[in-house]
Amino acid sequence: MSTVFEKLLSGEWPCAKVHEDEHVFAFMDAGQVNDGHVIVATKRPVETLMDCTEDEAAALMRAARRIAIAVQEAFAPEGITVLQANRVAGWQTVPHLHLHVLPRHAGDGVELGWPRKEPGIERLRALAQRLAPVLESQAGLQEGR
Repeated sequence: MSTVFEKLLSGEWPCAKVHEDEHVFAFMDAGQVNDGHVIVATKRPVETLMDCTEDEAAALMRAARRIAIAVQEAFAPEGITVLQANRVAGWQTVPHLHLHVLPRHAGDGVELGWPRKEPGIERLRALAQRLAPVLESQAGLQEGR
């Protein structure tokens, strides 16, 4: 079953495309929160950031940067939010890797918040230690390519 983004990319469904390269394509979000709201999606149908290649992840961010600069110039928002969500619990609504380049204005009604916890430096260090061996393993895998 193909996602809405695959249907847009293939031309099965219409879209207002603003960018395309080897790895990603970008188009105006049909549910414009503010004028200039763009979605950048991978061409390859992967669900999350964890499922894509490093080249695809880099292409997403390169395109987001270029589009954010264009949005700033064309729409002059007071700010820009770049949002990327993974899986339903992480607020992902389409199971295809994408990010939003969202122009922002004071009082635009967009909300993003979470309960802030302050566990202290010792807990933060313990959490960091849990990541260290995984990151080292990833680095070793990359060196072995």
